[in-house]
Amino acid sequence: MRYVPRLLAAGLARAARQFPAVLLTGPRRAGKTTLLRRQFPRAAWVLLEDPDILARVRADPRGFLDGLRPPVILDEIQNAPELLSYVRTRVDAAPRRTGRWLLTGSQEAPLMRGVTESLAGRAAVLHLLPFSTAESAKVSLLRGGYPEVIARPAAAATWFRSYVQTYLERDVRAVTGIRDLATFRRFLALVASRVGQILNKTDLAAPLGVSVPTVTQWLSILEITGQILLVPPFFESFGKRLIKSPKLYFTDSGLACHLLGLETERALAASPFLGPLFEGFVAAEIAKAQAAQGRRPELYHFRDQQGLEVDFVVPVGHRELLLIEAKASRTVRPGDAEPLLRLDRAVSGYSVTRLVVHRPGPPLTVGEALRPGVRAVGVEALATLV
Repeated sequence: MRYVPRLLAAGLARAARQFPAVLLTGPRRAGKTTLLRRQFPRAAWVLLEDPDILARVRADPRGFLDGLRPPVILDEIQNAPELLSYVRTRVDAAPRRTGRWLLTGSQEAPLMRGVTESLAGRAAVLHLLPFSTAESAKVSLLRGGYPEVIARPAAAATWFRSYVQTYLERDVRAVTGIRDLATFRRFLALVASRVGQILNKTDLAAPLGVSVPTVTQWLSILEITGQILLVPPFFESFGKRLIKSPKLYFTDSGLACHLLGLETERALAASPFLGPLFEGFVAAEIAKAQAAQGRRPELYHFRDQQGLEVDFVVPVGHRELLLIEAKASRTVRPGDAEPLLRLDRAVSGYSVTRLVVHRPGPPLTVGEALRPGVRAVGVEALATLV
C-alpha cells in the first residue's frame, strides 16, 4: 500500500535526536513498524516474534546484541523483555549517542514496567494509534483507521475477524492467564454494546456469569492493549454533584462496528448505536491528536446528578478548557449548544472554548456560529484544535 505520512513522525524524529532510545507503543497493527522503518531507513530491523531469533536472545542476550550494529529497530520488544537491561548497559556506555535503539511494543502496561525499571530517563516513550481523519481522508466511522483496513476496505470484515482472533490468542493470553476465550469473545461484543455509556461493571458481569473482579481485569486488558478508552469524569465539580464513573469507548470505531455486526453504511445509519459510536469516534480523534503531539492523554466527560451532560472536557492550556458536544447528525442546530452554555456559566477561573462536533456535512455548517461563542465544526477539524 502507498505510505501515508503520520503526524507523529516529527515528534519521533525529534525524540531520536534527544534520547539514546525511543519506545513506540500502541495497539497491534496500528502501523508502528512501518513508521519506524520509514523514518529510519538505515536502521537494522529485528522482529522479536521469529522463534529462531527469540531462541538466540534467550540463549545469549549479550551475544545477540553484540551482533547488531546500531541504529537498530527491536520490533515487539515485549516478547524479549530481558533485552532491556542489556540495552541499558549499552546506552550507559555511550549516553551522548542518540537514536541508537528504536523499540516497539504492543502491550503498554507490562512493557512500561520494564522500561521504568531498565530505561528510565534513557528512553523517550511515544504512543501511536490507528490513522486519524487528519492523516487519511479514508478514515471513517464505519471502517475506523487501521492501516490495513484503510488500504483494503472491501476486506474489512475478514480483517477484523482475523484481528479479533489474533488479539485473543496472542495479546490476551500474553497479558493474563485467561483460558475461557469464548466467554472473553462474548465480553468484547458486550463491551461494544455499551459504547458511550457510563461504565457499569455489574451490568457487564451479569450476562456473562462472571464476577465483577473478573470484568475489572478484562477491562484492564482491553485498556492495556489499546483497544478501549476509559474517559474519566472532569475533576472539578463547579459546585455540582457529579457522576464519578468513567465512560467507555473503543479506540477504533471500525472494530466496534464489527463487534456490533454493522458492516454497511446503511446498517450503521439505522443503528441505535450511531450516536454513541460517533461520540467514541470523536473521543478517539482527540486521543490521536494528543498522542501525535507527544502529550499524555487528557480527556474527560462531565455529567452531574441534575442531568447536565457535556460529552468532552479537554484541557488545552493553563486554565483553558475545550468543551465539546458530539453530534452524529450531519446537520446541527442552535439547541445542540445549550449544554455547553450551561456548563460554561458554571465554570469560573477558566478560559473556555465551546464546540459542537458533527459528521462531515454541507460546507456551510463547518465553522458556523450556532449560538454566541459556540461553533460547529466537522470531526476532521479536531487535530488542529486540541
